[in-house]
Amino acid sequence: MPASTTTAPVVLTAKVLLLDMDGTIVNSDAVVERCWREWAVSHGLDPQEALKVVHGRQGYATMAVLLPDRPMEVNHAENAVMLARETADTDGVVPVVGAPEFMASIGGLPHALVTSADAALAAARMTAAGLPMPEVRVTAESVQASKPHPEGFLKGATALGTDPADCIVFEDSAAGIAAGLAAGMRVIGVGPRAAAHAPTAHVPDLTALRVTEAPDGSIQVTLHPQR
Repeated sequence: MPASTTTAPVVLTAKVLLLDMDGTIVNSDAVVERCWREWAVSHGLDPQEALKVVHGRQGYATMAVLLPDRPMEVNHAENAVMLARETADTDGVVPVVGAPEFMASIGGLPHALVTSADAALAAARMTAAGLPMPEVRVTAESVQASKPHPEGFLKGATALGTDPADCIVFEDSAAGIAAGLAAGMRVIGVGPRAAAHAPTAHVPDLTALRVTEAPDGSIQVTLHPQR
């Protein structure tokens, strides 16, 4: 008989869950690719190469990577224009597979949104995807440094009164996974982008995990990487 490929479930325990937005609970790839392809072409850059670095970072930080010799104030100015365009464009914004059920399951548990989007963009995309907005949010306005810097996740932990070691981060991008790990947190990578960036654990989508509250009040996340 052929060998079984079934992988045993992985159980992680935490006090707080910290959620990235784009690519993790909201699929906004269609908008991101439209906007950043056009931006890359307008600056004489290869769109495919540009798209390799846009996910997870604030726009000004992406621009700094792609155009390293350009003054940062120009990046901030262009990022303001980019944010306005992305906020107005919700065509194709949908929930990641399993996100509605996942968000329902954590509604009564301590959690926060930690996103590189600003507040307006986060509201637009969460609304377009039909997902509830967490009460605790760390958005672009809340931090001085973009992911992969850990500031956002550390602020999320502080806002919920929890040590970093007691947090689990949900992320999809290289920058976001690096930020969560740098914060001293465990990171569950969600989706195909995440697999190559060494998260603590990985699931193909949010249907491959289950969140429950343990009798002691802690949060248990059970992952089924292969089913």
